[in-house]
Amino acid sequence: MARGIASVGECMLELSGQDGDQWRMGYAGDTFNTLWTLRALTDAGQPADYISAFGDDPFSIKQIEFFRDNGIGIAASPVIPGARPGLYAITLTGAERSFTYWRSDAAARQLAKDPEALQKSLENRELVYFSGITLAILSNEARWVLFDRLAAARAKGALIAFDPNYRPRLWPDAGAARQAIAEALATTDIALPTFPDEQMLFGDGTPERTAKRLKNLDVSEIVVKNGEAEALIAHDDLLHPSPASSVAKPVDTTGAGDSFNGAYLAARLAGDTPMQASVRAHRVAGAVIQVRGALAPFDVLRAAFNG
Repeated sequence: MARGIASVGECMLELSGQDGDQWRMGYAGDTFNTLWTLRALTDAGQPADYISAFGDDPFSIKQIEFFRDNGIGIAASPVIPGARPGLYAITLTGAERSFTYWRSDAAARQLAKDPEALQKSLENRELVYFSGITLAILSNEARWVLFDRLAAARAKGALIAFDPNYRPRLWPDAGAARQAIAEALATTDIALPTFPDEQMLFGDGTPERTAKRLKNLDVSEIVVKNGEAEALIAHDDLLHPSPASSVAKPVDTTGAGDSFNGAYLAARLAGDTPMQASVRAHRVAGAVIQVRGALAPFDVLRAAFNG
């Protein structure tokens, strides 16, 4: 059986505003958005799993069915009686979005409660992806369980990719976030930070400073995203700027960075160089911001990826 790809974190119910007081329900979350893009852009024969914890309520059941219908499994993720998924709503001002969350008791917070199940979920992986939001929803003890299982997967040949994705409201304080992210980077092969987040949390003055700091932590491949500005790639002791794709009239910027990550990782798995991968990732992110919601249709993602 082919080695699979996996993403670890929280997928929530997403309410996106339509006309007036009409809302559309979907499923999204940073690590799921990235896996969605990876699923679209990798071989359908390669297993793809979303590693989390789920409830047994009707919404959780529908969520797992939605995954399955789109070629995504949940491996050995626990289904917890009485638990339920988190929820968020998107409101837009032009193309810019803001979020309101209901997630304090979400099932995903228990994703590392069963260490053996987590280990089983991460076995036989070519790539495992996680983020700072994955860390933020876990207790300190659960984070160490996750780090231990990620290190074990890495020792068996998995490529570990991490986006620090700092969200201040999820952390008790900035110091806790800095410590957890540093611990995550110790088991990371490819880091995909966003410069404004790194500037806010670590005080980096430039993307170059972010790349240097992560390089000093022995991360071998770094892509510093910076919104509409160029990304910066640090690889083989060299720095390479990578211009973003220009989009005249973006519709919804939700999920742009997540889709960039997914496309970049898909391209790297396919054998592209970091620079080639970043070009494709920028094209995909540019296509995603021209559709509403975090999850663009697979055919949109594939068309942009293939140029």
